[in-house]
Formats: sequence, C-alpha cells, structure tokens
Amino acid sequence: MPDEDFEQFVRMRYTELLHTAYLLTGSVTSAEDLVQACLLKIMPRFGRIAEPMPYLRRAMVNQRTSWWRALRRELLSASPPERAAPDDPARGLAERSALVAELARLPERMRAVLVLRYWEDLSEAETAEVLGCSVGTVKSQASRGLARLRDLLESQNAQRSAR
Repeated sequence: MPDEDFEQFVRMRYTELLHTAYLLTGSVTSAEDLVQACLLKIMPRFGRIAEPMPYLRRAMVNQRTSWWRALRRELLSASPPERAAPDDPARGLAERSALVAELARLPERMRAVLVLRYWEDLSEAETAEVLGCSVGTVKSQASRGLARLRDLLESQNAQRSAR
C-alpha cells in the first residue's frame, strides 16, 4: 500500500508533473505514461528521497530519453495548427499549440533545457543539476534553443502570410 506522504505528494504535484511531461513528449497520452512510469519507479523509495520534484524531473528526462532511443525516431505532426482569425479568442491557444509543436521539433536535450528553464522556472544551476551537465551547457542549449524556436515560428508565420 502506498505511503500517505506519497499519495499526498501525487495529489499536489500531478498536474505540474503532467505539464512538464507534456512539454518533454509533445503528447498528452505520452505525458501521462511518462509521469505514471516515473511515479511507479520512485514509489517504493519515496520516503528516502529528500527532494522529490528535482528527482522526478530528472527521472522524466531520463525515461523520455530511454523511450526515444528505443523508438529511434519521434513521430511529429507535419501540419501546423489551423490559422486563427485576427479577432478570434482562440488565437492564443493556436499560438501556444504552434509553440508546443515547434518545441517538439527541437533536439531532445535542447527541449529538456527549455522546458526545465522556462516552464519549470528552474535556475541555470538547478537545470544543470537535473540534467547532469554544466551550467555552460544549459546556457548554450537555452540560447540556441530559443533562437531556433524563434526561427521556426517566424518561418511558420511567413508561410501562413503567403497563403
């Protein structure tokens, strides 16, 4: 039977973990699977983990990497989201969908850095610790990742304008 502390932790942090997993995987079902797999792995030793959130973030990144290596390729959507009307209240949702789609096109390590730095709002040092790399690597991956996202989104907007 799971520990009450573990159950309380899951109730409090599940949504947050699911958001992070979604940004790492690009799919709701894959995100749910990722969170479930990582929670099952830590459940037996939860009481011995001093800082469960950083531990789980690292576990999710590692598990996602393992799945990616097993598949050897990612399945991405080739079609951009539908174009929103200028006064459409769903425009923000479409822009967010476009951002998530372009985020999914980034290399896995770069995506992990951006998710942890800007979605999870971790410091460069915390991100480096979770990913097991140097702060310099986090800085360079974040810089390159943001630049690549900007380029991808600008080219997508240019394609939409040309239609």
